Amino acid sequence: MQKEKLIILSTVLVDVIGFGIVIPILPYYVTEFGASPIVVTLLFASFSLFSFLSAPLLGAWSDRVGRRPILILSILSTATGWFVFASARVIWVLFLGRIIDGIAAGNFTIAQSYIGDISRDSKERTKNLGLISAVFGVGFLLGPIVGGLLSHVSHSFPFWMAGLMALVNGILAILFLPETHHTRDLTRMPSFSPFRPLIRAVENRGLRPLYMTWLMFALAFVTGQSVFALFAKDVFGFSAFETGLAFTVVGLTVVANQTFLLNTFWLARFSEHRLVTLMLIILAAGLASIATEQVPLFFAGLAALGTGQAVLRVVITSQVSGRGEDRRRGENIGILSALMSAAMVVAPVLAGALFEVDHVFPYLLAILFLFWGLWIHSRGGDWVAGGTGPDPGRRQATG
Repeated sequence: MQKEKLIILSTVLVDVIGFGIVIPILPYYVTEFGASPIVVTLLFASFSLFSFLSAPLLGAWSDRVGRRPILILSILSTATGWFVFASARVIWVLFLGRIIDGIAAGNFTIAQSYIGDISRDSKERTKNLGLISAVFGVGFLLGPIVGGLLSHVSHSFPFWMAGLMALVNGILAILFLPETHHTRDLTRMPSFSPFRPLIRAVENRGLRPLYMTWLMFALAFVTGQSVFALFAKDVFGFSAFETGLAFTVVGLTVVANQTFLLNTFWLARFSEHRLVTLMLIILAAGLASIATEQVPLFFAGLAALGTGQAVLRVVITSQVSGRGEDRRRGENIGILSALMSAAMVVAPVLAGALFEVDHVFPYLLAILFLFWGLWIHSRGGDWVAGGTGPDPGRRQATG
């Protein structure tokens, strides 16, 4: 495997391990500061707000100045954010740490763009994006386990380790990561408005159905995820370590789907258009199972969530990467990240408020978002299935 691909995969792995550490441990850590559930979800939202503002801009800047400098900046920002977060003694410093991380939160966006640069054709691009998503699954698997184990030292210790891993990763990128983006549009200055790429997304008739379907998925995913640890703690009485172990069910399912089932089963048996429909249904079923507050159905629901997000992330990202202009691949994928970040601004606040009313309400709202996504996909994606529209020749990213 090329060294640049290894570094990109390690970047994604470290980023997701850090994210995986946060989900099960954050409520237990923040509880030490006397925070309520709404404050816990606002911490998620604070990172996401700044990530939303920065992600499209970072993607566009990587199209102009190159992937390498933007990726290094993003990795070092992540390390700094974790160190500040871990050293907090008052709540406002917790928010400062998440904001620092969010200001240059472009790791995943630039990594996907980088992989697109080094892919020779659409089939290799989908395979490489699947590899990134498999690493994403491994990170989701390892993060909660690492967080749960390290939390036995202290609830802040996992965050120190996340910062250290990011710092080492940044040093490796500085020393060994080459530049891959050589078809830069030097005549076009990136907009300093974070909303400009989103406006272009709305104006893009070809990609708009995918963007809107992705947004509904993001709202549903984040709504359920942001109260996951609170739900496990209050409904089942799980400890930080037990919550981490429960979350590994999602990671195991993601890894199984993206290392084996994605190519041998899902893409072999279904078109990408139909896969989006099927995965949205599986995600809704998973959330409904969790909402029953029954332990067996809770774990079955986690497996369904792992399957749905594993496949959906790869398929939609591959389609957006394949249909856009090569010169704007970073910006187009950055829009996906921006939409996810926008969902992560709004959804945690809604989820936290609803959770304080009833533990099940956030999951019911998430199911409604998924059904909205199904409607958008069925209405807006007809040209994909039928082969008409702006680019019928590239309607299947797998070729």
